[in-house]
Amino acid sequence: MKYVFTVFAMIFAVFLYTSSSLNKTAIAFDGKTYKDAFEQLDLFADVLARVNNDYVVDINNTELISEAINGMLLSLDPHSSYISPKEYKNLLISTSGEYSGLGMEVTLDEGFVKVISPIDDTPAKKAGIKPGDFIIEINDESIFGLSLSEAVDLMRGKPGELVNITIARNNDERIQFNLKREIIKRKMVTYSIKEGIGYIRISQFNENAYQELSKAISSLEKEMFGSVPGLILDLRGNPGGLLDQSIKISSAFLDGGKVVSTKGRKESDNRNYNADKGELLKEVPIIILIDEGSASASEIVAGAIQDRKRGLIVGMKSFGKGSVQSIIPLKGGAEGAIKLTTQRYYTPSGKSIQGKGITPNILIGYFPEDLKKKERKKEADLPNTLPIETGEHQAESEEIMPIDYPPNGFKIDSDYQLKRSVEILKSETYADKLDSST
Repeated sequence: MKYVFTVFAMIFAVFLYTSSSLNKTAIAFDGKTYKDAFEQLDLFADVLARVNNDYVVDINNTELISEAINGMLLSLDPHSSYISPKEYKNLLISTSGEYSGLGMEVTLDEGFVKVISPIDDTPAKKAGIKPGDFIIEINDESIFGLSLSEAVDLMRGKPGELVNITIARNNDERIQFNLKREIIKRKMVTYSIKEGIGYIRISQFNENAYQELSKAISSLEKEMFGSVPGLILDLRGNPGGLLDQSIKISSAFLDGGKVVSTKGRKESDNRNYNADKGELLKEVPIIILIDEGSASASEIVAGAIQDRKRGLIVGMKSFGKGSVQSIIPLKGGAEGAIKLTTQRYYTPSGKSIQGKGITPNILIGYFPEDLKKKERKKEADLPNTLPIETGEHQAESEEIMPIDYPPNGFKIDSDYQLKRSVEILKSETYADKLDSST
């Protein structure tokens, strides 16, 4: 029993440290709360002792306690979780550095590794891996039951090495890809000119996103001889990223004013975030393209542009992730970190996006109507998701809008949503829709 009390003391010490040190100004516990917590931790220690003594095989207590912590956080909502020390290092890389791998944003969905989005100009994107694909085998070995970090480790490694990936698509289609690892430099912003219209794609909001956007805008202005007649900002499949980058990117198209507000349990969590003065493309007509894979920071930008009537939102309704997660390192990251949902965010008009998403001003489908794929899961479909808010600004009913689907025979690779966006910018439809938007 000595081991049990040691573990129990350790867990309770962590609890005391967290309650007194993590946020001294906001966390206060009375004697009853401490007593209740002590009793529950005593139960945890008792269960852990039973497992150690009676389970059919030896266990790894470090892994078991990590999973218990993760389970506790996941019971709160689908975005709170425990991040192991190794995963924490990978997280730092994903927001700022480069690595050798295949180039996919992935998540864990009911025990399966699911592709959120392939990264532009990487082996995964070039091979044709798509958002919503499930990775079921790596190098001919099933990865079902592996943690997300274990699966990611199998895909990363020395550049130049081949990795065989088997994916399941649309439930019944199995496809194999033989991919060669490359150094993924995570260039998040690309640009081009589409039929005389400026086009910029942001694939994720990492710490360099605004800097890369600013360079892309400067390059477009130079290549278009100082006159950009219109801009399409493509945020389709963009899963989000850093809150501060979404504010800076909104600032590129807004001359000051509110971008987003956040609210949490504590007064210090309630903040308004404003755009900087001096937009980069003043008075240039703007369309923002979104789809079901546009989430979080993407929705902040789209919501700000829409509410402020700075441009039109085109495409399909976004994912609906209206919450902010704080990464809280444990012992400086030596024991990993916790990702904790601490705030909800709201568009400039006060609307919550949580569970509802951003509805475009003009709905345009990617697939012909008779070839529509099964709808992707959205925020509202995830287990333990935060409830949709009701009340002022939140309960208004949505108008049923027609969806402009590509005609039968239209080649999917020709990108109907982008084609129509170019046409809208060149027509009177843009000004009419902008004037009539609410």
